[in-house]
Amino acid sequence: MTATKDHLYEQVARIGKALASPKRLELIDLLCQGEKPVELLATQARISLKLASAHLRELRSCQLVETRRDGKYVLYRLAGAGVADLWVKLRSEAEERLVELQLALASLAEHKDDLEGLDRAAILKKARAGEVVVLDVRPGAEFATAHLPNARSLPVEELKKRLDELPKGVPVVAYCRGPFCVMAKEAVDLLRKKGYRAFHLTDGVAEWRARGLPVEQ
Repeated sequence: MTATKDHLYEQVARIGKALASPKRLELIDLLCQGEKPVELLATQARISLKLASAHLRELRSCQLVETRRDGKYVLYRLAGAGVADLWVKLRSEAEERLVELQLALASLAEHKDDLEGLDRAAILKKARAGEVVVLDVRPGAEFATAHLPNARSLPVEELKKRLDELPKGVPVVAYCRGPFCVMAKEAVDLLRKKGYRAFHLTDGVAEWRARGLPVEQ
């Protein structure tokens, strides 16, 4: 029985080992936005194609990611919504316990406190009523996969050229891939310089889902 018990813990430990890599965690975070080819994942994670492939093989060996073929491309995706929830829970627990992480996140979300007192249900209600613009600044393909209700897609790299699409008198709540993503911060900084009332929502689609809130596809 002891050998069986050790084997059980060993199998669970495989998941822990697979997650014990910053880049593999980043790849999971990226895949929370939708399925992607390895070439794009390598670019977004700022690693070589060879290293990205190795990390993805490790994640696949533990059934955390899966693949499908689309023509000449192999697309990677999370094996299920539970993997995204695991990432959100792990990151949230780390944020709760690690002061170093709290300090690092504070520098990414300078305007986070501006949303205190305005909960997520209130944001949804105001977005439906047109009282705020919820702005998704991720790449368009990620928006098409899933996005927050009533959100508008305006990728951060296009924002400067398309500012006239945003009403000047309506507050803008920008979000991207979650707390570790800098695109929403960049968007808020730009919008504020241009005279908009802009705020940074640190939730992404994975965080929104993990809270049991609806998303649109």
